Amino acid sequence: MTEERRSLPFECRTCWHVWEEDYLVRLVDTRNGTEREIWLRAGVPVPPPSSSGAVCPRCGCQQAVMFPDGYLARHPELIPPAEPPVPDATPLLSPVRKLLT
Repeated sequence: MTEERRSLPFECRTCWHVWEEDYLVRLVDTRNGTEREIWLRAGVPVPPPSSSGAVCPRCGCQQAVMFPDGYLARHPELIPPAEPPVPDATPLLSPVRKLLT
């Protein structure tokens, strides 16, 4: 029996949220000599992932696109930042002079 960790990226077609789901894939030899894949998530057997079964963690929509394994590693611009950017505290000054009344 061999095990392989896979992170599969998904994108929601409703809110455009991009996320990855981690799986553990076990290759098990059957009695007749063939190999069988068993997909696990958090130690629980699950069916192999597909775009039709993915649920967006942000909006709950079931319309998602599954990218090939390792896609986000080649396209890091798709991964949203972990924390929102900190706003600049510098006050904005207008280049236009105030009118004298």
